[in-house]
Amino acid sequence: APPSSPRSTEAVTQVAPPQSLDTHGYAVVPRAVEHARIDSIASLLAHAPLDGAGTRRMLDPDWCAALARDLRSMSWLRPHLPDDAVAVQCTAFVKSPERNWLVSIHQDLSIPVAERVESPACSGWSEKEGDVFVQPPISVLERMLAVRLHLDDCHAANGSLRVVPGSHGF
Repeated sequence: APPSSPRSTEAVTQVAPPQSLDTHGYAVVPRAVEHARIDSIASLLAHAPLDGAGTRRMLDPDWCAALARDLRSMSWLRPHLPDDAVAVQCTAFVKSPERNWLVSIHQDLSIPVAERVESPACSGWSEKEGDVFVQPPISVLERMLAVRLHLDDCHAANGSLRVVPGSHGF
């Protein structure tokens, strides 16, 4: 759903400094995506067949795969990605006052893969929504970057994501 408060039509007005990612493991980039595109994404998600709270399979629709490619090329993100970066997963969670849940502090360490392979460096094999997930070697995780895009206003009063600064180094 679109945010209830008025929004600026300006594009990105603040880019988090690169050392924020390096030091804290995260950066907040207000207005990272133009409002018209956010509205379009919200409309597409409103008509998406989501089971329960959401899905981990949002890269399947062409519009989401295109969004991932566009994000990868944005000036605020490009310096933090390897040249050969590709999106491996796009998750949509639909939370509301009627449908909400507590998520304890954790690190997302599992990624979707095409198939299970025998390797002592891989652990925690699981299946979610018919896809195979694994906890890959640290060297793989160190090359990954999660991008979280909020479609609604997100602040401390409405249950926004909490991040533990520096936890990317654990």
